[in-house]
Amino acid sequence: MSDPFILRGVLKGHNGWVTSIALIPSEKDEKRIISGSRDKTLIIWDLKYSGDIGDYGVPKRSLEGHSHFIQDVAISSDGQFALSASWDTTLRLWNLETGNTTKTFLGHTKDVLSVAFSASNTRIVSGSRDKTIKLWNTLGEPKWTVDEKKDGHSSWVTSVRCSPDSNNPVVVTAGWDNVVKVFNLNTMNLDHSLIRHTGFINVVSISPDGSLCASGGKDGKINLWGLGEGKHLYELDAQSPVYALAFSPSRYWLVAGCEKYIQVFDLESKKVISTLNSDDENFFYHPTIATTKKPATTALVWSSNGNLLYAGYTDHFIRVWEVNTN
Repeated sequence: MSDPFILRGVLKGHNGWVTSIALIPSEKDEKRIISGSRDKTLIIWDLKYSGDIGDYGVPKRSLEGHSHFIQDVAISSDGQFALSASWDTTLRLWNLETGNTTKTFLGHTKDVLSVAFSASNTRIVSGSRDKTIKLWNTLGEPKWTVDEKKDGHSSWVTSVRCSPDSNNPVVVTAGWDNVVKVFNLNTMNLDHSLIRHTGFINVVSISPDGSLCASGGKDGKINLWGLGEGKHLYELDAQSPVYALAFSPSRYWLVAGCEKYIQVFDLESKKVISTLNSDDENFFYHPTIATTKKPATTALVWSSNGNLLYAGYTDHFIRVWEVNTN
């Protein structure tokens, strides 16, 4: 059987770890993504496949303003605005048409590690090394702070994600206290504390229909949870620390970006169907890559049709993997 994935190309432009990637939706059907990096910038990319292994696109615009690493990026559902979370303790709201910061969110006291828009784009959630979760309005005003005294995390908050289901608006968070928490977005009351991991959690991801949540971290395990009941469903073993997770929008797959490789799990069989790593003959094709050290995968996002997987790495590159439909 041929491998389900083919390496199609590379995006080069960052000068630091690629920490986050998001799709930019567009009514014009322009193919664009945005990425954040430890080089303190965001890059908007124009994507174009030439038919050969090589550069898959070009940087269209660089967004500058943060004074420390960018850790996460989120996009409004209309594709007009981006939010970035940085180790400089701030969030920034960017107008993607102009490339300007329209608002800087001040309130966290330590590195901001994660940010998310609500499904309605009216609320913003962030998590920080100051151990708090903050709920903001779009004017950058903090409306709610959840700390350990209010059922929050007892350590760094590493990942926050909002459910796409507006009928059941929840926020899922994870931290270095090894716990996944589910909050009601309207009240920020705690619905569930989900305990299964034996090491700190780096990432949570919510399925496109809002019914499932996946969490992954240092223990190399990925846990699947039912968001409605807060029930543990099953565990997958990535056998490597997990830094990024992404549910496929078109198949019953979950992709895990790990320290050693990318693992693609089929959720029906609960088995690995593909391992994407530097064994691919084209992985280090680019002459500007001098190292053969295996880079870790630190960011993942699917194309809207689920046929392309954009993966960001610690070697400063984004690689584009295509599903082999043959």
